[in-house]
Amino acid sequence: MEDLLEILRDLHPEVDFETCDTLIDDKILDSFDIVSIIAEINDCFDVTITAEKITPQNFNSAEALYALIQELEDEE
Repeated sequence: MEDLLEILRDLHPEVDFETCDTLIDDKILDSFDIVSIIAEINDCFDVTITAEKITPQNFNSAEALYALIQELEDEE
């Protein structure tokens, strides 16, 4: 989880990613951020986030995003 938080903090150091659960709903993350996050996750965690997994629910919080990463790691 710490690696993911570091990725997110690098994009938006002003956001408390440990408690925020409205990253998409409140437009904290935009489409460019999502693309950057996906690329970083692919590199750091060696998983591929497919188009059908790019949903607001999966990107609304660091916790949801980490759950997605774990799910993808379990599939491989």
